[in-house]
Amino acid sequence: MSSKNKFGFDSIDTPANPKPRERSVGPMGAAVRDAAESLQETTEVKIEQRRQNASDAKAYREAQEAGRVLSAVPLADVLTSDLPRDRLDLEGVAASIEMEELKASIKERGQKEPVELYRDAAGNLQLKKGWRRYTALSQLFAETGHSAFATVIARIDVGQGDRLTRYIDMVEENVVREDLSFAEMAQVAILAAQDAETDELDPDAMVPRLYASLHKVKRSYIRSFVFLLCALEDDLKWPKAVPRNLGVDVARVLKSVESAADLRAQLRTCGGADEQNAVLTKFLEAKPNVATSTPPVERKEKREFHVGDMKVTARKGECRIVADDDFAGLPKAQLEYAVQAFRRALRENDPKIKSL
Repeated sequence: MSSKNKFGFDSIDTPANPKPRERSVGPMGAAVRDAAESLQETTEVKIEQRRQNASDAKAYREAQEAGRVLSAVPLADVLTSDLPRDRLDLEGVAASIEMEELKASIKERGQKEPVELYRDAAGNLQLKKGWRRYTALSQLFAETGHSAFATVIARIDVGQGDRLTRYIDMVEENVVREDLSFAEMAQVAILAAQDAETDELDPDAMVPRLYASLHKVKRSYIRSFVFLLCALEDDLKWPKAVPRNLGVDVARVLKSVESAADLRAQLRTCGGADEQNAVLTKFLEAKPNVATSTPPVERKEKREFHVGDMKVTARKGECRIVADDDFAGLPKAQLEYAVQAFRRALRENDPKIKSL
């Protein structure tokens, strides 16, 4: 039988051990394969990047809601009209030597600590904490016009905190630093009680809610000043200048008399803080039958505590401060000013401290 097929071709002899056919990739195939591999790698990278972006976005939202995100906010966008400040003499603080020192620090090193803001019912950014920093930047911008002072670094509270919590947040920083007088703390309690958005109408009952972290003795002093300010109202023109013991004693006496009209009339004519305090002292002297001495404080031979990174040791006739600062490298005038400020702060609450 013929091996030819119907087309007239002989059958092809297949070798016993055929060589494998070479299938080399041509230039076009290689390009297609590289493109496919590159596309796969790019897709995997993009998928991983999307996962990371989603994780970062979630972490950012959580940080923002927790108030851990800092923002540069134009000063013009910040209002201070919603919460009453926890300082009585704002103009005096704004023009003080301490404010000039803060401005010099910000000018030299920038704003190191953020302020805290929140949004009011109208959506405006309101200042909650950091009035001194905000004021220092505002003054620097007004004086220099430099864009570096046109914004304030702020932590923005995006939560809907209740009104009382905002009062507590406002005073917390200064209370911890012991930067407020008892009169100022009492004034905050009075204003918070008058605020229509809080649920407490009695300023005396507002004290333990605002100042829960303070010792009960200090809260007692604040309540005495609450009574003093409510009894004397605007006739007490310089409440911040009233020493602690004097204010507490006058409040105790006022609780035992029928009317404070005579004292208010005398205070109304005072022309300064010293004259005012002299009137209060005479008022006490005229009431010898009313006990006015403050409860004795348990005396300790030595007291140690920390203020920031400084360790303070207090004994009779000695107050020792230990810190990492190089005090010997500071100018003598600066050290003298610090010591004088320390002595003045002591004398505000205890006139028996000897003057410099």
